[in-house]
Amino acid sequence: MAYRARRGKLAYKILIGFLVTSLVPLGFVCYNLIKISQSSLQKQTLAMQVSMAVGFADTASKYVSTFEGVLSETASMGDFASMNPAQQKQYLQKILAVHPAVLELSVANAKGQETMRLSRYAGAGAPLRDLSQKDFFLTAMARGQYIGGLERFQGLYPDVRVAVAIMPPQGSSPVGVLSGTISLNGLSSMLAMEFPSTGQRRAAVAAPDGFLIADSDPREVYKPDARLSDDVLRIVSTQSSGDGGGEIHLSDGTRLLGAYAYVKDLGWIVYIQEPLNLAYQSALQMRSQVLKVILWVVLIVVLLALALASNITHPLRLLREAAEKLSRGEFEDLPQMLMTNDEIGDLAQTFSTMSESLREKTGELINAKQELEKSARILETRVEARTRELKAAQDELIKKERLAAVGQMASVVGHEIRNPLAVINNSVYFLKTKLAQVLQSDPKLSKHVKIIESEIQQANGIINEILTYSRSRDLKPERVALNTWLEDVLSVYPFPPHIRVDKVFCAENPPVDIDTTEMQQAIRNIIGNAIEVMPASGAIRVRTAMSGRDAVCLELADSGPGMPRDVLDKIFTPFFTTKARGTGLGLAVVRKVMDRHRGRVEVESETGRGTTFRLYLPVAAAVRSVQA
Repeated sequence: MAYRARRGKLAYKILIGFLVTSLVPLGFVCYNLIKISQSSLQKQTLAMQVSMAVGFADTASKYVSTFEGVLSETASMGDFASMNPAQQKQYLQKILAVHPAVLELSVANAKGQETMRLSRYAGAGAPLRDLSQKDFFLTAMARGQYIGGLERFQGLYPDVRVAVAIMPPQGSSPVGVLSGTISLNGLSSMLAMEFPSTGQRRAAVAAPDGFLIADSDPREVYKPDARLSDDVLRIVSTQSSGDGGGEIHLSDGTRLLGAYAYVKDLGWIVYIQEPLNLAYQSALQMRSQVLKVILWVVLIVVLLALALASNITHPLRLLREAAEKLSRGEFEDLPQMLMTNDEIGDLAQTFSTMSESLREKTGELINAKQELEKSARILETRVEARTRELKAAQDELIKKERLAAVGQMASVVGHEIRNPLAVINNSVYFLKTKLAQVLQSDPKLSKHVKIIESEIQQANGIINEILTYSRSRDLKPERVALNTWLEDVLSVYPFPPHIRVDKVFCAENPPVDIDTTEMQQAIRNIIGNAIEVMPASGAIRVRTAMSGRDAVCLELADSGPGMPRDVLDKIFTPFFTTKARGTGLGLAVVRKVMDRHRGRVEVESETGRGTTFRLYLPVAAAVRSVQA
């Protein structure tokens, strides 16, 4: 066989060549520029956020330090250190009036007994407390000051405890402690001004344990259990430096750009976050612009390449069209070749010479081919006909040989088994006659005798099924009215009391030519199987209906459990059964009977909704001719 090379589209090759040579370097350069620019913008964005976090950390430190300075300045005054309640009360009231963030002020003596407490919201006459074991009292007495003890005032507003030692003008030991509860709502207000809720950025201040001190959305702070996100807290708490930031991946899949800074001397964490798409918006815009430029370059390159390719490939297209016509044997009206002064022109001239030579040779070949094809068609038709006849004869011969072998074996086995069964049956009858009185007095013995009789009948039934399937006898068709004949068959069938029979017959009562013995056996096999699968209760529907003008459908349906698909595909296979006892020939006999009557059988079943068998029989020939 001659090798046929694969043909490519020259225009496509030129186009791909232009694209590769122009776009690969451009793409490489643009990719690196985008990558460098994006990395630079990302670093700048992150640095700005870290700077903002550090700045606000300093603001938060100064916010608390301011109130610590106010309390220290007050506690160092001589009049206040004298521990005169009247004078101290004037100072404390002045602090409350000047500083709205101060929620409560308290004075305790050197023993930790509270001597005075002023509060913005507590009722008058509140009992004084023993503060001697409080951390803020002990720390202030030992170190001179204390800042800490985060709580939620009235369960909502975050506050911090600030305490300073009261030192007398002439003395080295403190005479008491001045403490105050400072509201931290001012931090949330400052964050809200810097990061409005309408934007996508968010900032927060939290304690190392996650206690939310301030938030750019004050509503988050006022929640009783307000905390910084566990994901963020876990990431920040593992950092060794005092400030930093980077990309944060939350457990819900959200990606953020976050920055943090620790508040000096307090250990609080200032955290700022914003979505990655907002943080890197400038980089994304740059990438979008570069992609647009690349798309325009691609478009221009494609147009230029197509124009150049069209100019180069036009003579080749004409040559290809002429070659295709020659391959179909069309030697007339060939396209006009362009005899250019180059290699393509030389190729066109050679092609013209070749086409003239082919014209002469093809005429001779066509005549010979027509004669050969005519002879081949005649031979092919004869071979196909003989092959079909031979295959049909072979299939029929194999089927007959198998049935003959099975029939011979069944006859021998049936004969050899029936003789012992007859002897056993006679012996049982003799024993029943001789032991009639014993059987009446001994129910157990009587039960076992009935079991023997039942098993003899079961064995005879199996032998009959095998013989019925394996024997081949000539059909003895009779013309019967289908509905009338079905009434007779159903009237003598021993239906159990728990089975309901519904009959729906068509009005035509069509005549059919059937072997009544074989057809009755087929119907009994289907009904018998239906009764076996409905041991407690159920219904059998027998229905007839015309199927066109040439056939009638006999439908037998039950309300049993149905069959799964894998069983349904095998039910007509000889010796296949799902029952504990049985030969598996019942439905095989049904298929055989329908084939012998030139009909067909169809089955439909759904698990839990029953099974329906449809037997299609041809209507009697005389009736079909009258209807036609």
